Amino acid sequence: MWRVRVVCCTLSVLSLSCGGDVKAKTCSDVRQAFAAKGFTLVNVPHQEMSGEHLRVCSQGYTCCTSDMEEKLGQQSKLEFENLVEDTSQTLRTTLVSRHQQFDEFFLELLDNSEKSLNTMFTRTYGKLYMQNSELFQDLFTELKRYYTGGNVNLDETLNDFWSRLLERMFQLLNSQYHFTDDYLECVSKYTDQLKPFGDVPRKLKAQVTRSFIAARTFVQGLMVGREVANRVAKVNVAPVCIRALTKMLYCPYCRGLPGLKPCQNYCHNVMRGCLANQADLDPEWNLFIDAMLLVAARLEGPFNIEAVIEPIDVKISEAIMTMQDNSMTVSAKVFQGCGQ
Repeated sequence: MWRVRVVCCTLSVLSLSCGGDVKAKTCSDVRQAFAAKGFTLVNVPHQEMSGEHLRVCSQGYTCCTSDMEEKLGQQSKLEFENLVEDTSQTLRTTLVSRHQQFDEFFLELLDNSEKSLNTMFTRTYGKLYMQNSELFQDLFTELKRYYTGGNVNLDETLNDFWSRLLERMFQLLNSQYHFTDDYLECVSKYTDQLKPFGDVPRKLKAQVTRSFIAARTFVQGLMVGREVANRVAKVNVAPVCIRALTKMLYCPYCRGLPGLKPCQNYCHNVMRGCLANQADLDPEWNLFIDAMLLVAARLEGPFNIEAVIEPIDVKISEAIMTMQDNSMTVSAKVFQGCGQ
C-alpha cells in the first residue's frame, strides 16, 4: 500500500517545488488550466477577487469562485480514486491471470490423467474395465469436486474407492459364486486389514491429500487476493481527505498559480492520511503473500502436483496387479472372515 502512496505522489509531483506566498494578479493562467480540465469558463474571473467566500482554499485574493472551488474538490476526489484504481490494476490483472492459468493447468492435469487411465485400462482389461468404468470416473469426479471447493473428504473418497475396487475384483476373481450386497460389504471391511493392493493405497492417499490440499489452498488464495485487491482499489474518500487533496492539488489554481506543485513530504502526508485504512492492511497483506509463496514452493517441490496426478493410472494398475497376484490368499482370508 506504501507503493500506492508513492505512485500517486509521483503522478502528482511533476515538479518537486515548494511555492512561497507568491501573489498573482491575473487569472489568465487559471482560466487556461480550468478549460483544460473541461470546465466552463462562464463564471471564472479574469482578475483576482476577495476570497472570503472560499471554504477550503485561502481566503486572500483568489481566482476561484465558490462554484470553482466545489468543482475542484470533485475533481480532486475523482483523480485520486482513478489513481488508486490505476495503480492497483497491474496487481489485480496479475492475480486474475495467475488464477486462470493455474486453474486451467490443474484441471487439464486431472483430465489428462483420467483419459490416460481410460486408454490404458481399456487396452489392458477391455470389457471388464468398461463394465466397471464408473468406479474410476467417480474417483476423478470427486477429486475435481474437492479441488473446486466442494464438500469432499479426501480420506473418505480414497478409502471408498479402494473398498469398491476390492468388491469388484473379488467378484471377478470368484465369479463362480454369487455374493449378496451384505457379503460384499463384509468384504470391503477387509481392505485395511488384508492390504490386497499392497502399499499403493497408503502412499497414494498421502501424496494426493498433500498435493490437493496445497493446490486448493493456492487457487483459493489467488481468488481471495483478487477480491481484496478489487475492494482496496475502490477507495472510500472521506470529506477530510477531499479537503486535503483539494488544498494540495488545486488551491494553487485559486492563487493564480496552476503550475505550482506540492512538496514531496507534503504529498506523502496527504496520501498517508487518505490511505490510512489501506495502510493498516499492509502487514496482513505481506503475511498473505509470504504464505502464498510458501504454498507455491511446495507445489513445485515436495507436493509436486504433476508428479502425483500424472502417474495415477500407473499406480492404480500396479495395485490391481498386486491384488491379482495375491488373489488366492485374499479370497481365502475373506471366506474365512465372511463365510463361504
